[in-house]
Amino acid sequence: MSNTNLLNETHDPALASWVESANLENCDFPIQNLPFASFKRKGSEEDFRAGVAIGDQVLDLKALFALNVYDGDVQMALAKCCHTQLNAFMSMGKHFWSALRHALSNGLSKGAELQAEFASCLIAQADVEYALPCQIGDYTDFYTSIHHATSVGSKFRPDNPLLPNYKWVPIGYHGRSSSIEISGSNFKRPKGQTKAPTATEPSFGPCKRLDYELEVGVFIGNGNDLGNPISIDNAEDHVFGICLFNDWSARDIQGWEYQPLGPFLSKSFASTISPWIVTSEALAPYRVQWTRDEADPQPLPYLESKHNRALGSLDLNLQVLIETEAMRNSSQPAVQLSQSNFKDSYWTVAQMVAHHTVNGCNLRPGDMFGSGTQSGPNPEEAGSMLELSNAGSEPIALPNGETRTFLEDGDCVIMKGWCKKAGAARIGFGEASATVLAAD
Repeated sequence: MSNTNLLNETHDPALASWVESANLENCDFPIQNLPFASFKRKGSEEDFRAGVAIGDQVLDLKALFALNVYDGDVQMALAKCCHTQLNAFMSMGKHFWSALRHALSNGLSKGAELQAEFASCLIAQADVEYALPCQIGDYTDFYTSIHHATSVGSKFRPDNPLLPNYKWVPIGYHGRSSSIEISGSNFKRPKGQTKAPTATEPSFGPCKRLDYELEVGVFIGNGNDLGNPISIDNAEDHVFGICLFNDWSARDIQGWEYQPLGPFLSKSFASTISPWIVTSEALAPYRVQWTRDEADPQPLPYLESKHNRALGSLDLNLQVLIETEAMRNSSQPAVQLSQSNFKDSYWTVAQMVAHHTVNGCNLRPGDMFGSGTQSGPNPEEAGSMLELSNAGSEPIALPNGETRTFLEDGDCVIMKGWCKKAGAARIGFGEASATVLAAD
C-alpha cells in the first residue's frame, strides 16, 4: 500500500484558502491541516465549543451548525461539535470525521460558494482561549523510543539498561488523566519523597531534578466493547488524531518510588498538551515505512501487518525550546534544546492500540496515549534533560551564559511539531508550553 491510497482532494498541496493567512509559508494551519480544539473568546462568559484552525483564525463550528447550510452526515457531525468538548464527535468514527473535513475544506477553499457564511463564523486566534479538547477518561503512557529507553535505563540500571521484554511488548503504564492540562497552564514545582544515594533514609521537600519529556499524544476516537480487541488492521480507524504532549517528570522522586510498580507521584503532578488535535486524515501524506532491525525479535502476529510495515510510522518533526526567567526579563527569544522525529519510534500507534486492547481492554472516545519520550539516535536528539545533561553530570550551556542540568523555577518549556516534505503542504501542531512556578 502507498500513501496515494490514503490521499484525497483535501491533501492537494496546490489547494489555497480565501483566508489569506492560511496560505503563508510555514503557517501551522493551512487548509490541508484543519485541526480541532475547544475554545471560547478570551474573558467571555461563552461556553467552550469546537473550532477548527485555519491560518490565524478559528472557525466556530457551533456557529456554522446554526447557519443550517448543510444536511445529512455533515450537519450531524456539526451537531456533535456544538458540545463543550469533542468526545461526542470523536465517537462518530472515521466516516463522519472525513465527511466534515471535506465540507470544511470545500467551504474554506478559494472560490467557495459558502465563503460569506464561513467568514461570519471566524474568530481571530489572538482573541480566544482554549480548554482541553476532550474529556480524557483514561491515559496510558507508553515507552516507544528505544533510544530513550536505553539511555534512561543505563542511568537507572547501568548493568541492565534495556529489559528483555522491551523488544517484544509495547511497554506502558496507566497514568493520571486529571492532571493533564492545556498549553499555558503553569504549575508549581512538586514536593515528594526523595532519597539521596548516600542517605540512610528518605527526605521530603520540593523536587530538585525537575524534567520535561517530549512526547506525542494520541487521541482515541470510536472505542471498542469490553472483551473485543481491536486488530492491528483496524487500529488506525480508531485513532482520531494526535497532539504535542509534555509529560513533566520529577526524576529524584521517580528514582525512589518507581520500583517495583513504576511511576506514581513523579508523573502525576502535571502534564501539558497542545490545544489542537491534528487528525489522522490530515497526517496521511506523512505516513512512512516502519521497519524492525532484522537482528531484533520480530513482532508477534497480533502486532504485525503489511499496512503497518508500509505506512505505520509518521514523519513528524519534534522540537523543544527553553525560555528562562532571565531570558524573558531581557526579551531574549527561547532557544532550542533538542529536535527529534516521531518516525524513529520503536513501536507504531497501531501497535499501541492493538496491544492495549488485545486482552479485551475497552478504549473510549477521548482516551489518550502518551508515546513516551521521543529521543532520536543521536545525543542532540534526546527528548529530556535527564539525557541531555547525562543525569545532571554535564550541564547544558545556554547562549546567554546560563546553564541547566534540570529545570529551575521560572523556566518555560515550549514544544513544537510539524510535518514537512516535498510534494505536500507543511502542517504544524501549534505549541505546548508551560512555566515552572516555585513550590509553596
